[in-house]
Amino acid sequence: MLMPKKTKWRKDQKRRRGGKASRYLNISFGSYGLKSLTACWVTSRQIEAARRVMTKYVKKGGKIWIRIFPDKPVTAHGSEMPMGKGKGAVDFYVAIVKPGMVMFEMEGLDKATAKKAMELAGHKLPVKCQFISKE
Repeated sequence: MLMPKKTKWRKDQKRRRGGKASRYLNISFGSYGLKSLTACWVTSRQIEAARRVMTKYVKKGGKIWIRIFPDKPVTAHGSEMPMGKGKGAVDFYVAIVKPGMVMFEMEGLDKATAKKAMELAGHKLPVKCQFISKE
């Protein structure tokens, strides 16, 4: 699964979730893309599940780019921990996705195949998605 090799700080604060995307707005590498319509945290497991379903559907054809990376650590306490006792250990990593971000890109396929693969990937993600193309 995706996670950073090294971080400047081990634990991170929650931050606010508002606003629209200011980067990753256009298709840069491929011909087709999967664009988010809502904001959410996407975990490394969800990104991996989406990648797997896309690669399985396109078989050996096409190339896939993952434009988002889970670099934000999320902490959790163990079960039956009392209140207080500090912040929990890092449990998993998430990518912050905002409306308008291109999350995945694809090239080397016909439009119908790419659309179906991206649709299947969208079902694995907690955000509403839209298929886009360069044309």
